[in-house]
Amino acid sequence: MPSAIDSAVALELDNQLCFALYSASLAMTKLYKPLLADLGLTYPQYLAMLVLWERDGLMVSQLGERLFLDSGTLTPLLKRLETAGLIARIRALDDERRVHITLTPAGRKLKSRAARIPACIVKAAQRPMPEIVSLTRQIQALRQRLTA
Repeated sequence: MPSAIDSAVALELDNQLCFALYSASLAMTKLYKPLLADLGLTYPQYLAMLVLWERDGLMVSQLGERLFLDSGTLTPLLKRLETAGLIARIRALDDERRVHITLTPAGRKLKSRAARIPACIVKAAQRPMPEIVSLTRQIQALRQRLTA
C-alpha cells in the first residue's frame, strides 16, 4: 500500500500523465495554428484532410472512426471544407445514409502546400524525426490500451 508521501507526490500536477498530454496537446495546437492559417484550415480540418490525402473517397463513418470523432462533430467540419471547395460529399446511390467524401482538385492541390508543416514541427520540437516517430508510436499504443 502506498504511503501518505507517495499519495501526495502522486497527486502533484507535474506527476500527472493526463496533464502532460493535455498541456502538450495545447502547445502543439498553438504551434499548428499559424501554419494552418496559411492554408485556411483549422486543426480538426487539417486532420480530416490528412486522412483524405491518405485515402480519398472514404465514407463519413470511416473518417469519423479514423479521427475518433462522431458524426455530430464531423458533419459541420465537413460542411466547412465543402464550402471552402476542398471536398465534395456524395451520397451513395444504393443507400442515401452513406456519404462518401472526395477531394476536389483544390483539396488535392492543398496537400503540396501542407507538405512543409511536418518539417516545421520537427524544428520546433528540436528532436530528430526518428525520436518523434517513436514518441508518436508510444502515444498511439497508450491510446489503444486506454480505449481497449
